[in-house]
Amino acid sequence: MDDDIHYLGLLELTRRMHAGELSPVEVTEAQLRRIEVLDDGLKSFALVTPELARAQARTAEEEIRRGEIRGPLHGAPIGLKDLCWTKGIPTAGGMTIYADFRPEEDATVTRRLQAAGTICLGKLQNTEGAFADHHPEIASPVNPWNAAHWPGVSSSGSGVATAAGLCFGSLGSDTGGSIRFPSAANGVTGLKPTWGRVSRYGVFELAATLDHIGPMTRNAEDAAAMLTAIAGSDPNDPTAAQVPVPNYLAGIADGFNGLRIGIDPTFNARGLDAATTAALASAIEIVRSIGGDVREIRFPDSEAIVADWLPACGVETAVAHEATYPTRKSEYGPGLAGLIELGRGLSGMELQKIALRRNAFRGRVAAMFQEIDLLIVPAQAFASPTVEKMATLGEDADLLQGLLRFTCIFDMSGNPTITVPCGFTEQGTPVAFQFVSNHWDEAKLFRAGHAFQQATEWHRRHPAL
Repeated sequence: MDDDIHYLGLLELTRRMHAGELSPVEVTEAQLRRIEVLDDGLKSFALVTPELARAQARTAEEEIRRGEIRGPLHGAPIGLKDLCWTKGIPTAGGMTIYADFRPEEDATVTRRLQAAGTICLGKLQNTEGAFADHHPEIASPVNPWNAAHWPGVSSSGSGVATAAGLCFGSLGSDTGGSIRFPSAANGVTGLKPTWGRVSRYGVFELAATLDHIGPMTRNAEDAAAMLTAIAGSDPNDPTAAQVPVPNYLAGIADGFNGLRIGIDPTFNARGLDAATTAALASAIEIVRSIGGDVREIRFPDSEAIVADWLPACGVETAVAHEATYPTRKSEYGPGLAGLIELGRGLSGMELQKIALRRNAFRGRVAAMFQEIDLLIVPAQAFASPTVEKMATLGEDADLLQGLLRFTCIFDMSGNPTITVPCGFTEQGTPVAFQFVSNHWDEAKLFRAGHAFQQATEWHRRHPAL
């Protein structure tokens, strides 16, 4: 078996498995050994599940040998963000309160990935309750490109493990940018779907109308396969939309043919540092060079929506934690507790004004997509901030605004986005940008992401570990 098998794309791996060239059992054992060697330093896993992984690998190997291939994910070792329930296996959500919680059933996304034949290597670490900070008693994952740099939140474990070759794909969640931040920070591809595209049943809640569950992978093709497996309506989640789920791999090679790509130079330049500015400009030129019909548009004013995100998230988080806060307040870290206190202090009048502004913004974004098919925006205003700098997030309003400006607005509107690597900083850390589409148009995102990645090498680079 190749020494660098751990950096194969997920679908490249399973194609070789289905052809009999690779053994799911051997690959899984190699992954478990790699986790054992590297993850003490990277801290991406909250919990490794070797017995479950080995049992699932044996089943996959036997089924594949008999020609009973369940689909393109069959045999792929993956990781689950530790918000996703796993029957009988601890699921803590980054919280000490739930350290001993063992769900009696799987989350819908967990069950669907199992049905697709994936192999669960373990649960990936996330911030406390999936907000901004790790609980003070839980170690933060470490960026595999440079330990001094931020690994992203809250799906930081998913980003680190996928980038470091500890799994071939993972699930993350995104409420204000938590698929996109760690995807950008770690140089992986992250898909935040349309709100309602993926069931949230059995996934710890941060903010009900803002939470999105999606894949984090090494490329757009792999993300398309994972979303195909997990998306769709769910009788256990009435907010999971009754919208048919296409095979996202079909047509992924169609590129930018017929797609109108919008950019707002003024919006995109707001607060950007030099590294992000240069990488974004280069990415737009590449899109043009491979057939993208790039045209200038004006993005709707979003400053009020960025400001509204925190109180909107706070009140929904307060509702989600009503059973344990404030009765167990002493067991909460300061970041999550502060968010809940903010939400509990919001008046009905204030909440209604936020709801009205949010609905109006959603309508303006939908109208914009009558003129274009895709939008290009940065993933964040500044490339690869240091851990030290991000420690001041709660005290630096400009830093918080710069972090959220290009992400939380699409949680507020529910639009899907794909985050794609597009360069590196002078420190050798990744930079990324987003394609954004109209609701339910994830197929266009995969087409665009795949076309960009066929023309570039950024996503094929890996940290030296």
